[in-house]
Amino acid sequence: MEIFHFTEQPYPDAWEHGFDSLRNTIPSSYCDPKVARRIYHDAQDEWLLCDALGINIAFNEHHASATCLSASPEVTMSILARMTKSVQLLPIGFQVANRPNVVLLAEQIAMADVISGGRVQMGFVKGAPYELSPANSNPARYQERFWEGVDLITRALATRDGPFNYEGRNYQYRQVNVWPQCWQDPHPPVWIPCQSPGSTIEVAERGYKLAAFLIGRNMAKLMEVYREHTVAAGFPEPGPEKFGYLCLCAVAETEEEAHRRAYEIHGYLRTTGIISEAFINPPGYQSPQANAKWLRKGILRGRAGAHFSAQKKDGTVISQATASIPDLVDANIFFAGTPDQVFDQICEFNDHVGGIGNYVMMFHGGTLSHEDTKSNLRLFGEKVLPRLKERYPSTDVNRAA
Repeated sequence: MEIFHFTEQPYPDAWEHGFDSLRNTIPSSYCDPKVARRIYHDAQDEWLLCDALGINIAFNEHHASATCLSASPEVTMSILARMTKSVQLLPIGFQVANRPNVVLLAEQIAMADVISGGRVQMGFVKGAPYELSPANSNPARYQERFWEGVDLITRALATRDGPFNYEGRNYQYRQVNVWPQCWQDPHPPVWIPCQSPGSTIEVAERGYKLAAFLIGRNMAKLMEVYREHTVAAGFPEPGPEKFGYLCLCAVAETEEEAHRRAYEIHGYLRTTGIISEAFINPPGYQSPQANAKWLRKGILRGRAGAHFSAQKKDGTVISQATASIPDLVDANIFFAGTPDQVFDQICEFNDHVGGIGNYVMMFHGGTLSHEDTKSNLRLFGEKVLPRLKERYPSTDVNRAA
């Protein structure tokens, strides 16, 4: 089993001003560069601690947002490629369809892979609907542009025998010829986050790694769909290394302290959905079937965060934004407690869904302090991770030679 530390590097000082949306329209005058510098430096110090503890590192991409200062995963990836020595580096992920030049992204990935000695992995995301407006992207062709971009990036990285020209529906290039060639052959592992069976099929048919965010025991359904379609596509029966789950995690010496830390991290779930209605669902972004489903649930009205739900073990539906920490633990959205409790929670969930090889865990989020984050990481790295490694030996960690 591989563990990744993940933080969106939020800017909570801007959350208290009552804006209708914490994305796209909140003025950057509410972002003090000195505070932002401290947030970046704190995250980098935490990543160095991860490198010492053997906890891999994941990071992401959002724009014009007070909930995430990680605007450029390329910058983060480049910094980490040199400052860390042994852990895996996972951008989860690049918003491919919003980029005008995906071959440039392939070159940047190759550079970081070489600098790190083969420790880079590649996560590609469709991008949330509110990301389209700042990027001036066309929602009607967004999905098509995403998959064409992913296929072009992987082909560009895998090609070693000279340049090729490319004429596609969304991209046109002359002399695609990535220098340097990446360290890993044919290219770093590819992750694609999915939340539904339909999108899972597309990932399975390409043999990429499947990641899902905060869906609890519904993960088992996606894994079943993935196994069926990846084998049908001619790939070997997938092992745990093909699956990743993003969740939140708080560890402390006492359950009370762990739940206090969890409440601070839960600020992520309380704020990530504060988005103006205008950006929730651009016309053409979703299929008619998906829109009909959303309309039945009322998702196209109100703040997006009000509709993020989860199921407890008894089937009770809860709101991720307003539920208690014990309820979120029961729903496997959070793992929180003493080291023994967190170990037991992860094992119970992992055995139930059928074996996940990668956990992307938010050890920091919301208003959790730098000191609490480091303590969270240390306790997990020293008292939980070794036991998980013993119980679930990694089968594909993509270490550099």
